[in-house]
Amino acid sequence: MKRRRQIWLMLLGFGVIGAITAFGQERPVGQATLVRPLTSQEATIVVGTNGAILKDGKAWRGFGINYFSAFNRLIENGEDASSFAGLKVLAKHKIPFIRFAGCGFWPNEWSLYRTNKVEYFRRMDRFVAEAHKRNIGLIPSLFWYDGCIPDVVGESRNQWGNPQSKTIAFMRQYVSEVVGRYRHERAIWAWELGNEYSLGADLPNAAEHRPPVQLNLGTAASRSAEDDLTHEMVVTACAEFAKAVRALDSKRPITTGHSLPRAAAEHLRREKKWTQDSTEEFERNLLEATPSPCDLISVHLYPFDKERFNAKDTPYAQTMQFCMAAARRGGKALFVGEFGAPDSPQDGGPEAARKQLMEMIGAIETSGVPLAALWNFDLSSQESSLNVTADNPRSWVLDELQRANERLQR
Repeated sequence: MKRRRQIWLMLLGFGVIGAITAFGQERPVGQATLVRPLTSQEATIVVGTNGAILKDGKAWRGFGINYFSAFNRLIENGEDASSFAGLKVLAKHKIPFIRFAGCGFWPNEWSLYRTNKVEYFRRMDRFVAEAHKRNIGLIPSLFWYDGCIPDVVGESRNQWGNPQSKTIAFMRQYVSEVVGRYRHERAIWAWELGNEYSLGADLPNAAEHRPPVQLNLGTAASRSAEDDLTHEMVVTACAEFAKAVRALDSKRPITTGHSLPRAAAEHLRREKKWTQDSTEEFERNLLEATPSPCDLISVHLYPFDKERFNAKDTPYAQTMQFCMAAARRGGKALFVGEFGAPDSPQDGGPEAARKQLMEMIGAIETSGVPLAALWNFDLSSQESSLNVTADNPRSWVLDELQRANERLQR
């Protein structure tokens, strides 16, 4: 199970980007104008009481989708309108929001931001305006890959745990510019730190999972134990990110981007052992990894996560119920930031994937989860397993999401 988990982490991390060629001032002079004047701090959704999400003041639940590469394409080519066509497709299926990488993945993909911010934000403005026009909410993950920003500033990955580091300083700078620029834009639904930072923490085999060396993509030339993460480092990164966001935006939800805690997360933290955690240990880790002012707990749900709580096949509904109960006790809401089931032959094929996916949708609905986003729309590097488009064999998933949203809005 551990090995399978590692393989999928590679797929959902480095494999995702393999096919991607790849503000102090609120409205800097010379940058593109957003879709309308910004007059007051607006938030489409906020965290309510008892684990609820409020949309325009009313309790709301819904299914969105991950569109990982939607903005990356514009970083690579400012005239690439393919993601705009994708937003049109999602709007047709009444998908209410997307989660996406609001940044580059590799260090080289931050070059435009670092050398020409006017052009960088012109491209981001175009993307935000297009989503606004389509009435699609945005949950940007501002620092998707945890190995990237340390490489950009010339530090090791453990500096995410140092509030005085150049890594944290760069994070604060980008937050000030992005959040400061779009904090009044209703298309922005929430702010996220990055993707699954917590899964890299406290690994006894950490040396096997250090960030890769890809000199042509701008990474460091070597790795060491200083690139290994601990739970405490990840918590520090999340807390510093959330404080930077909350200083500018007092309303929108803030989330970490974490997956479900590993089945042995607390034992790994204390003992570096793969002993499975109890439900109480699971809840403790889940809440501690979401430090205030983060108010939206993030988890990701996949078939390889069912072996936990000393059971071989924990039902998705049970896991979601545990997460919802923990969120309520912590005074936070829950976001299933990714869920999906691969349909490659080694995973059982399309029929098995459909069964798993429908079980996930059912578990999310019945447990009361307010926000969930399928993985992933229009990502050609995962065409053999998870990619969903309007015209490939997985197009039925868009129809199921639309039906699920219709049920939730009745």
